[in-house]
Amino acid sequence: MSSVARPFRVLLLGVAFALALAPPAAADDIDVVADGLDNPRGLAFGPGGDLYVSESGRGGSECFPNDPNDPDAGNTCFGTSGAVTRVDLDDGGQERIADGLPSLATPEGAEALGPTDVSFRSKWSPRGFLTIGLGGDPALRDDLPAAGAGMAWLYRLHPGGALDPVADLGAFEAAEDPDAEQSGDEDNTNPNSVAAASRGRAVVADAGGNDVLVVTRDGEISVLGVLPFLEAPAPDIPDFPVPPGTPIPTQPVPTSVALGKDGAVYAGQLVGFPFPAGAANVWRLKPGSDPEIYLSGFTLVVDLAFGKDGSLYVLQIASDSFLAGPTPGALIRVRPDGEREELAAGQLTAPTGVALRGGNAYVSNHGTDPGTGEVVRIRLPQHEDDDDHKDRADDHDD
Repeated sequence: MSSVARPFRVLLLGVAFALALAPPAAADDIDVVADGLDNPRGLAFGPGGDLYVSESGRGGSECFPNDPNDPDAGNTCFGTSGAVTRVDLDDGGQERIADGLPSLATPEGAEALGPTDVSFRSKWSPRGFLTIGLGGDPALRDDLPAAGAGMAWLYRLHPGGALDPVADLGAFEAAEDPDAEQSGDEDNTNPNSVAAASRGRAVVADAGGNDVLVVTRDGEISVLGVLPFLEAPAPDIPDFPVPPGTPIPTQPVPTSVALGKDGAVYAGQLVGFPFPAGAANVWRLKPGSDPEIYLSGFTLVVDLAFGKDGSLYVLQIASDSFLAGPTPGALIRVRPDGEREELAAGQLTAPTGVALRGGNAYVSNHGTDPGTGEVVRIRLPQHEDDDDHKDRADDHDD
């Protein structure tokens, strides 16, 4: 099992810094609507107006060393603690409707890799999608217990929690490796975000593969775009192989996708090591065209959501490089005229997902924590509305 550990640990690097932050202070514009969650990630509204939350779980009891040659490198643990929780905002009830899903985490259950995102085409759609991540070479699934074969997949999610497999995204990465010209001979996959599109399709951001994919209702996968590698100054850290300030390549790490009213797909990026502050972009992708930068100047973007008026909400897991130590997360509203405004400033800790409805933003908070993860509601200025622009006439195609 030790052969799988090191790649997983590399992908987990950084989020632990966010765990050191104190809980955000209570405020009039933010309140908790769900709690007790295990590493909550992407969330979306589904049939009946219920809120669905993907939980990456807390790993399990099958542990192996991250580096067999370094006893101080720690362990990664596998289990079937991943889940999807449904929250009834009318009565405050919450229920895990799908559980027993694969999960990798630290021995303490933090920084998990498992169910990463959920999406429904509209509030009337009877079926949605669920992604389960991995964070490494797809071949690493062979070294996990049997349930690990379900990682790096796209699933159909039914409102009651039943899952139907749609596409093996890990196998696609192994066969096609769309970013090979940039990354070299290195297969890596971590499906981290999904957006339900028209005609039963799904758009997926593969943070490990550095690409955005389109999956048909029949499971056929195509590449919408590959995000380009960037450069950043080498950090000043002990034993780093090049002098501080030397330009080094950084992986784009697309973490999130959202559908625009213009028919384009918008992708937010984390940006890999050394996680430079202000280097994350929101990209615009259209079939037949190279990805182009739509907005820039963000840090560690983990999710996106469009408001009814065209405002784009950009969620950052932290406000500075992971190497800078713990900083709060940030929800930034970008108005159609380009003006930016941070909401609930200083009150988010490792946020990981955002959804909009009824003049509120709903955010997965403490998203890298087991047991203390939560969903908070943030009241939006001027009652900016939700993602009703997705409720189109072609919803019946689902």
